[in-house]
Amino acid sequence: MTLLSGDQVTLEHGAQSVTLATIGAALRTYAVGGRDVVQPFEADAVAPAFHGMVLAPWPNRLADGAYEFAGRDLQVPLTEVDRRTALHGLACWQRWEIESATSDAATLVLDLPASPGYPFSLTVATTYALSDSGLAITTRATNTGHEPLPYGVGFHPWFSPGDGPLDACTLSLDAGSRVLVDDRLLPTGTAPVTDSYDLREARLMEGISLDDAFVDVIRDGDGLSWSRLSCPDGAVTEIWMDSAAQAWQVCTGDAVPGVRRSSVAIEPMSCIADAFRTGDMLVTLAPGESHELAWGMRLSR
Repeated sequence: MTLLSGDQVTLEHGAQSVTLATIGAALRTYAVGGRDVVQPFEADAVAPAFHGMVLAPWPNRLADGAYEFAGRDLQVPLTEVDRRTALHGLACWQRWEIESATSDAATLVLDLPASPGYPFSLTVATTYALSDSGLAITTRATNTGHEPLPYGVGFHPWFSPGDGPLDACTLSLDAGSRVLVDDRLLPTGTAPVTDSYDLREARLMEGISLDDAFVDVIRDGDGLSWSRLSCPDGAVTEIWMDSAAQAWQVCTGDAVPGVRRSSVAIEPMSCIADAFRTGDMLVTLAPGESHELAWGMRLSR
């Protein structure tokens, strides 16, 4: 029997355990001492709301699924029909291959099939590795073709509030501006964070509804940007991203079927929505060139 989320890979390190699913290279479970860090979903289920998936070769939305690159007008299928957008790239519903696996680390690889709307040769490899410092995720994309290609990447974990409600959690996020959007959730500009969007200091989640990107990220001395979700049970989930990640997306899932504010998505991204059209933060990979982004998480008390 084939599981709907694909083949499963289990990793362990001390009190930490991870389950990966090969559809979308998804982080299906991550727990520490039996306490869920990400909200788990069943192995024989379609991942709800892109849960745990790698989003490539673009994260977030692409308006009308249409863009121009190197003098060609290209069209990918619309996957968010009500907003007329192509959502979260092409890699998330593909079956990735398990390139290697040990007790505490695994690498999943996708040779993304070329298609009329993305006629390029791209190989994406994502490594999940457990250590005493938590879970680290590294994604390396390589242009294996003969012409330049456009690229962006993001990730879609839904973080668990533990046994309590999300409203009883506090959230902090190292970013100084948020992305303004239109009624299709496509970017129209940026503004300094104010009021409930200012998460530079921890803020109680009660009454806060978010589906927003944040830029002008703030970094520590190691070049990392952080978000922290503090929960009623005393656990704190700390999420970090490196300098290749230039934006955060935070979604409380108030209107998202299968989620509905039971958890919160805190998403590292190399670029914001519509980058294929605007060029904002877009990566162009020359033949043979690679792009690498690292991020991760840990649970503390």
